[in-house]
Amino acid sequence: MEVAGNQIRVQSLVQEGKTVVPPQYVQPPETRPVHSVEKRNGGDAPSLPVIDLSSVNSVREQLGQACREWGAFHVINHGVPVELLDEMRRVGRSFFEDCTMDEKLSYACDPNSPASEGYGSRMLVASNDTVLDWRDYYDHHTLPLSRRNPSKWPHFSSNYRKVVAEYSVQMSGLAEKLLGLISESLGLPSSCIKDVVGEFYQNITVSYYPPCPQPELTLGLQSHSDMGAITLLIQDDVGGLEVLKDGEWIFVNPLHDAIFVILADQAEIITNGKYTSAPHRAITNAKNSRLSVATFHDPAKTKTIRPAFEPPKYRPVVYGDYVSSWYTEGPEGKRNVDALLL
Repeated sequence: MEVAGNQIRVQSLVQEGKTVVPPQYVQPPETRPVHSVEKRNGGDAPSLPVIDLSSVNSVREQLGQACREWGAFHVINHGVPVELLDEMRRVGRSFFEDCTMDEKLSYACDPNSPASEGYGSRMLVASNDTVLDWRDYYDHHTLPLSRRNPSKWPHFSSNYRKVVAEYSVQMSGLAEKLLGLISESLGLPSSCIKDVVGEFYQNITVSYYPPCPQPELTLGLQSHSDMGAITLLIQDDVGGLEVLKDGEWIFVNPLHDAIFVILADQAEIITNGKYTSAPHRAITNAKNSRLSVATFHDPAKTKTIRPAFEPPKYRPVVYGDYVSSWYTEGPEGKRNVDALLL
């Protein structure tokens, strides 16, 4: 969410050579990262599950365990060409590093509309009092096709729009396949979760985390669970994504050819809490910029989401109302989905 008239981007702060983080980016002590990217996980820390989608005999069992225990996992042999993953990372990074600030600002988000399409830096900000994330981003509205307007996407590179469009198709197909397998892992018909979600409303968000002079004071992305159904993410080899498990932040080691899957709040509601959405955040580092590409798959705002099991543990919710609460109250971990518990 942009604030009207505010054109400050984190990348511009770094380019100005600031050695002290501006106060609006300083996290309170209780939310500051304990471990740096450089230290990563200790030898005894658990690691995120890696699931081979070509393992036909065991994939549903593995997915069920990962969804119960983590709400997040890597998938390999997922069917998406690795060359496309690399190209998406390349064109995304090129926008942030090869375009001038004036060129980037020509694609700026609408400052008065939350999650509007374009270039911004304040998507999760609930109010002017909220601590800011140390990241810039470009958000693309990709599905359904009635929302898609490639003329709003950068065209500094001859194939940027083509890459984003192809990536959209591949991610949508994989998201539907995963929701089918997750449904089957619960003994439900394969179409069950997707039928509740309905037509995907898909956004592709390229996040750019510039080096931070005081990473121990900041977060690249505050703690939250995603509001929609399922998120598919790729990142570069720098790393910075963390997932919360049993009160501990676990570093997600980058796997170049894998896609990282994050269950979102509506999936938790539909599965009646049998599977959990995953609180996650991003930490920063002082040396290297970092890039990630998150593809969100959400219901239409008119959809009513309710559990597929009896007795229900969550109240039904119109997705548009859920989104409004998420942006009005702020994400803060899983506060919004927990508020629906009966």
